[in-house]
Amino acid sequence: MNKKRLDSLAVKRLVLVLGLAVVSMAYVSMRDGTTLMAAVATRELPVYNVDTEEKVLSISFDAAWGCANTEGILDILDQYNVKTTFFLVGFWAEKYPELVAELVARGHEVGNHSSTHPHMSQLSEAQIREELRKCSELVRTITGTPTTLFRPPYGEYNDAVVRVSREEGYECVQWNVDSLDWKNLGTDNMIRQCTKSVNPGDIVLFHNDSKYILEALPKILEYYTQAGYKIIPVSQLLLEGDTWIDHTGKQHLCTPTPAPQIEATGAPA
Repeated sequence: MNKKRLDSLAVKRLVLVLGLAVVSMAYVSMRDGTTLMAAVATRELPVYNVDTEEKVLSISFDAAWGCANTEGILDILDQYNVKTTFFLVGFWAEKYPELVAELVARGHEVGNHSSTHPHMSQLSEAQIREELRKCSELVRTITGTPTTLFRPPYGEYNDAVVRVSREEGYECVQWNVDSLDWKNLGTDNMIRQCTKSVNPGDIVLFHNDSKYILEALPKILEYYTQAGYKIIPVSQLLLEGDTWIDHTGKQHLCTPTPAPQIEATGAPA
């Protein structure tokens, strides 16, 4: 068999493989009655934001390194009567247990940001569970309450990170509005990042040790308040009941399929 013939067979085999891959896609009916094209393997996604018509949103703070601005942040949140969520790394909580206790005492919730701030997607499933366990146990020792929300360090995750965290009883949470405060680009840039596009159900990301947080946060809170938004902790923003997450990371409620209507018939006259 000549080379040209072999090349032709190779092309045909490739086309056949691609065709089978397309056929392996299946139509699945969602509980809300819509029909979506879905692959056999579905990617695990965290919650980035929430589908709601209510004018509510959440702001969140990741705490992994310093603590200098934390008291100031808490004072500002008190001033605006805002409760929020702090995602804590275990070594930060261990170093500043008095601040962890104060967060909770002032009405804020504490989420899990891992024990050592690793690249979670590079860990085994056993290591992922251990990162979650150690941080949660430390927080529980300080506050009396375990963590139920998880945010992966660096915003990095894969299917295993999301799936394992949910198996351990967590909701895996990201964000869809990034203040970019860690870049230290100035107060005005932070305000612009957080206010240029705001929608119900958004989750905003800050860091407790960012350089301009104390200058920018009051103006951002004023903007949200004047726009009619109520700011609530992430656990209160998340939808209750049966939910699903679309390809963008937005959490939706599953709408039950209406029961078939059976026409009543009377007895014959």
